Amino acid sequence: MKKLKPLLIAALLIPVIAGCGGTGAASTGSDAKKTVTVYTADGLADWYRTRFEAFTAKTGIKVQTVEAGSGEVVSRLAKEKSNPQADVVVTLPPFIQKASKDGLLQKYAVPGSENVKSVKADDYVAVANNYLCFIANQQAGTPKSFEELLDPKFKGKLQYSTPGQAGDGTAVLLLLQHLMGKQGALDYLRKLEANNVGPSASTGKLQPKVSKGEILVANGDVQMNLASISVDKSAFGIFFPAGSDGKKVTIALPYVMGLATGAPNSDGGKQLMDFLLTTESQQTLASDAFGLPARDDVKPTDANFQAVQKSMAGVEAWSPDWSAVLADLDADVAAYNKAIQG
Repeated sequence: MKKLKPLLIAALLIPVIAGCGGTGAASTGSDAKKTVTVYTADGLADWYRTRFEAFTAKTGIKVQTVEAGSGEVVSRLAKEKSNPQADVVVTLPPFIQKASKDGLLQKYAVPGSENVKSVKADDYVAVANNYLCFIANQQAGTPKSFEELLDPKFKGKLQYSTPGQAGDGTAVLLLLQHLMGKQGALDYLRKLEANNVGPSASTGKLQPKVSKGEILVANGDVQMNLASISVDKSAFGIFFPAGSDGKKVTIALPYVMGLATGAPNSDGGKQLMDFLLTTESQQTLASDAFGLPARDDVKPTDANFQAVQKSMAGVEAWSPDWSAVLADLDADVAAYNKAIQG
């Protein structure tokens, strides 16, 4: 789901391995214990950069990453189940729940997880809080409602990431179900298809398209989009379309981490997870990457944190039952695909 720009973490970070499928990401032999491999949904690159440098300086363990869409991260884990390559996985709900259900994660209680209230279980825990939003190119203004997105002026100029593949795209479907009911959401998305450019497995890839004006509107998330505006000087703004009642509602969509089953460097993976959930690391989420701490005992006051708060003023945040979401996900995605093809 997230930022298009690849992670480049100087000499401390082994080069990013892009794409999906295949194996060979992890180090082997004696090097395996000197390296931690992280499969991650894209978006936290700026935070990872500083945290991984600090982790390497502290432990001598290097970190290499594989970035992909939220669903693709878990699909890769599943493909490699007989020959695990990843040590740590970071992705979004409901894909982290799917990884757990499929036995792709091992139980591990990260110190400090007792202070995380958003999403956690005995084999995963939220590491950064975040929320769904939408972005609009400056020439499009700020659409005020979901109804406005059906306007023919957005024909061929609107795109959202694919439910069932991207975490943010799945969140779009879930939010519409929450606001309109399941059938109402399908009816709306069928109408919206007249304007939709087509599928996208990664939300992050939509950012440059909106910034350049190739499309005018896309879905996104607060952390990733504010970081892109600040760091990449992207020419778009964040907005939250209102429902039929005029209220603005969004869905809580945290980044969640877990220790991969059969991790080649399980001990190193545990050390990295411990490090990322320390109060020190959590305190840097907003200042480094416009993220929000998952720990409720960490209270940032920096300018970036205030920018996140300002962007969400007047917006109600909704947290779904992710276990229930996962139970219905296959059927909901199938119904979605049928609706947009009808």
